[in-house]
Amino acid sequence: MVQIFIPKERRAGESRVAATPETVKRLAKGGGQPWIESGAGLDAHLADDVYEAAGARIVSGDDGWRGAGLVLKVGPLEEGEAEALREGAAVVGLLAPHKAGEILARLARKRVTALAMELVPRISRAQKMDALSSQASVAGYKAVLLAASSLGKYFPLLMTAAGTVQPAKVVVMGAGVAGLQAIATARRLGATVEVSDIRPAVKEQVESLGGRFIDLPVMQEGGEGSGGYAKAVSEDFLRKQQEVIAEKVAAADVVITTALVPGRPAPRLLTAEMVSRMRPGAVIVDLAVEQGGNCELSVLGQEVVRSGVRIIGHENLATTLAEDASMLYARNVAEVAALLTKGGSIDLSDEIAQAMLLTHEGAVVFGAAAARGATA
Repeated sequence: MVQIFIPKERRAGESRVAATPETVKRLAKGGGQPWIESGAGLDAHLADDVYEAAGARIVSGDDGWRGAGLVLKVGPLEEGEAEALREGAAVVGLLAPHKAGEILARLARKRVTALAMELVPRISRAQKMDALSSQASVAGYKAVLLAASSLGKYFPLLMTAAGTVQPAKVVVMGAGVAGLQAIATARRLGATVEVSDIRPAVKEQVESLGGRFIDLPVMQEGGEGSGGYAKAVSEDFLRKQQEVIAEKVAAADVVITTALVPGRPAPRLLTAEMVSRMRPGAVIVDLAVEQGGNCELSVLGQEVVRSGVRIIGHENLATTLAEDASMLYARNVAEVAALLTKGGSIDLSDEIAQAMLLTHEGAVVFGAAAARGATA
């Protein structure tokens, strides 16, 4: 039987937890022995007693880290957590592999097997494990609510005795999971929505949600990379894209940017000059701020006002809806745990597990980190 430990997240501002009472039952049914660090679920309004009622054992952090064969986390390993893992254990979470070179080296030295939820392959069999999508959906929804609460206007069209109130104009940049959720939410609130994306294949999805797709310059090849993600494009294409959308942005009340390329800095879609042309009182929500931002003027973790435009750069928006974000993430990670713990021990033979591997048997096996010299 594998001891599965769910620690309390140490990252500042992180309210999510990697297991719920629902998934504790699933972990136990699958042959695991769930251990929950005392207080791990409190920020998501899950008390220790509800975990105990579901079959979990409540333990101290020290006991959990030292004794567990498998650790399930939300965010990256914080200071001291890599050292706290027992030798030969396994850890699964959103481990930020592209930024974790030194941490991976420490894990390799302890012969820890690390698997990143960011690297779950986008294949049909792994859809239930896709934490990036589940958390991006939460962030896209919350981005629209933040914009609506910061805008000095209604979102919907209103016919009143005092006259007609025109609907807010929203531009969404990037039609991945976060972007599509932002489109759907803004439309439900009554805004008109225009959408920019370098992948022509998403046009049908955009229009099915009531958005208008902004046609961009034709690329020599599609803008879709592996797994359905956007891929990096040339500076020349980005310049032409900015020219096309500059007029749309200037007329917008709200711009929500969601464009990300895995393992790369976020593409710069909104320049300072484009922001200066927006009307005073307009709002930008930059969901790519943790990877450098799609807006040139975004500041990580802050709201700033430039040229009268409010630019919201809050990081980790999913954690602000900790209850549902935890529920979805816990289901994602429970599916991974079930894949790994068949037969009562850690099994890495599945292709999904192989795709997620960062460190194993004393070596860093994640290509980007290994190439930077993060070896044991």
